[in-house]
Amino acid sequence: MYKILIEEDDESIREELAALLRVNGYIPVDKPPCDLALLDVNLPGESGFERCAKLRKSSDVPVIFLTARDGAEDEIVGFGVGADDYIRKPYNSSVLLMRIQRLLSRRTSPTMSERGLTLDLAAMTARYGDNTVELTKNESKILACLMKKELCAKQDILDELWNDSAYLDESTLYVNINRLREKLRSVGADGFIRTVRGVGYRL
Repeated sequence: MYKILIEEDDESIREELAALLRVNGYIPVDKPPCDLALLDVNLPGESGFERCAKLRKSSDVPVIFLTARDGAEDEIVGFGVGADDYIRKPYNSSVLLMRIQRLLSRRTSPTMSERGLTLDLAAMTARYGDNTVELTKNESKILACLMKKELCAKQDILDELWNDSAYLDESTLYVNINRLREKLRSVGADGFIRTVRGVGYRL
């Protein structure tokens, strides 16, 4: 059974989330280790953004921000510190559960799918319709990163590709992204990778 961390300032919402998770077969916890984290942005002591950044230093578990803060800048900051999804309150229980299941399945599955595009991590191939193209190891990692998150910051992808990205620059990432775009275009998946100016990339 998956353990899900809940960090929520409002006790009634925290209890509501815990009950929802238990009914659906998850184990709510109030501290790591966990398999997925639900974080509010407005937390006592330090913000959810700060806690997410700290969590990312030691763990790659999926992180969902669940917050009433609905500004576009807050969402960009959330993805920038390593979040996988950003859901605004009031949340829909069915949608939240679906997104939790989606992130957990992508974390453990050797294949991922998005809008008809399927990535096979073991075979390092991408399939769209009846067409398949072989990918390099780096291209597979980039596509997997994009499929796991709603938005990938540039640093997220660099960290995914190399343990120490200090010797790499954005031009190296740009070359890899363009090669992947060309391969996806060759199987009919044109325009799948979109640039989010100043932040990173998304599908």
